[in-house]
Amino acid sequence: MITASWRDIRRIVRMADVVLEVVDARDPVATRSRRLESIVGGMGRRLLIVMNKADMVPRNIVERWKRIFENSGYPTVYVSAKSRLGTRVLRRAIRMVAGNRRPITVAVVGYPKVGKSTIINALKGRKSAPTSPIPGSPGYTRHVQFYRVGRDIRVIDTPGILPVRRGSVEAAIRGLPPEELRNPIKPAIVLITRALKHDPASIREAYGMDHDDPYKILEEIAVRRGWFYKKSGEPNVEEAARTIIRDWHKGKINFYVAPET
Repeated sequence: MITASWRDIRRIVRMADVVLEVVDARDPVATRSRRLESIVGGMGRRLLIVMNKADMVPRNIVERWKRIFENSGYPTVYVSAKSRLGTRVLRRAIRMVAGNRRPITVAVVGYPKVGKSTIINALKGRKSAPTSPIPGSPGYTRHVQFYRVGRDIRVIDTPGILPVRRGSVEAAIRGLPPEELRNPIKPAIVLITRALKHDPASIREAYGMDHDDPYKILEEIAVRRGWFYKKSGEPNVEEAARTIIRDWHKGKINFYVAPET
């Protein structure tokens, strides 16, 4: 995974007429970027918030988030790109947001693990074909291509992967594959704590346990799977923590954050 710099993000936004900011419908506030939204507005481009993975959240919840974003001035749609649900709605929304401009060039931007590439592939479908490459520029956008995804829409075939603030828990959860994390325990405990807060049943359904202590949950996962440190014989909670993060991305741990009432 190649994370873009903010300079790269500006290049991608500059190429586009409409920018799709992809967020995770399970936690849309934590996965949106005010800085991106400011860049898009400052460059005079149109922004469309796309809540992906909407199939993992009750429809009334994503509808509430949609109203909140739209009341803040941001057109919003929700989709499940993996299941190809909502693709037609997304295309209609792109045309609406673009106004009279044709053809429409679309950039897909967001944090790691929100499903940007899946959105691009869903838009492209089977009948899309590359058009001429965007003129090369050094670094991240050098080999970018357009893909025509309709008679009047073309998508930039490179997702803009937003840089995550270094040292933050979100960086650990989203910025690296779990296998590469030196200390996965802290972000895993944060995820478990969020799950227990927003839907305690999500841990029980995923792992068949009712503990309310995140560390004990890690220990029990390790014991059940036979993961122990060789020297001490203690449960290998680091491997269990990586499993928690991996299962969150796969949707095995399925909780969502509802708007505050």
